[in-house]
Amino acid sequence: MQIKLYFAIIIIASALVFPQTGQFFDAPFGGGIGYVPAWYVPNVSPINNQLNDIGMPELSASGFYSSGIAGFIYIGFVKNLRIGGMGFGGSLSTSQNMSGINREVIYTLGGGGATVEYTLPFIKNFGVSIGAAIGVGSLQLDMYRNSGEFTWEGTWIEFRNGNISSDNFNRKLKNKYWMFTPTINLDYPIYRFVTLRLGVGYQITFADDWNADNSQPLTSVPSDLSGNTLFVQSGIFIGFFSY
Repeated sequence: MQIKLYFAIIIIASALVFPQTGQFFDAPFGGGIGYVPAWYVPNVSPINNQLNDIGMPELSASGFYSSGIAGFIYIGFVKNLRIGGMGFGGSLSTSQNMSGINREVIYTLGGGGATVEYTLPFIKNFGVSIGAAIGVGSLQLDMYRNSGEFTWEGTWIEFRNGNISSDNFNRKLKNKYWMFTPTINLDYPIYRFVTLRLGVGYQITFADDWNADNSQPLTSVPSDLSGNTLFVQSGIFIGFFSY
């Protein structure tokens, strides 16, 4: 609530005091929140190697669409420096039905954290910022095989006795990690209260661990299967912006 009130005061004051054109600050000023779609390109080769052995279609190696939100505010007492936060999530999948048996693999990537960026002072009228995000994230694989026929009683029988005689199988593999993400973003204000973003970054993961199902340790995971990934992002923000 305090942040919303702060933004409201800034916007009202600027509308009353300043016209809509011209440069009024010797450093970028303001802040906002917005929708940040992105395209992530992780390495899915270790998964596709297994899918090829099964005879299933591969996951797309060209990447996937991710939805996200982000926000930032210039802190004022340090010129050109802004702090904020971000979060994102997206997935891709492959499936196959053969002889009445459904098979599906879903790859999901997501995370969030705090951001710190510095806007280059020698560029005017729009912002070019370099910085990084640090936070936590996860990579998850969901694997399913079933005939599509389920009953309440049969589910509990499988739970009690196992599903050795059943076509039903599912497994969740999850990689949880810390992430450090260097970024460079270009923010172009199309109006004092609206700005567009285009940027690129690379997510670096560390202190990670793999688990299966209900957080049971998972071993022998290929070393090149991780949340490390290049991404390209865009975005639209609302708030108050002066470059």
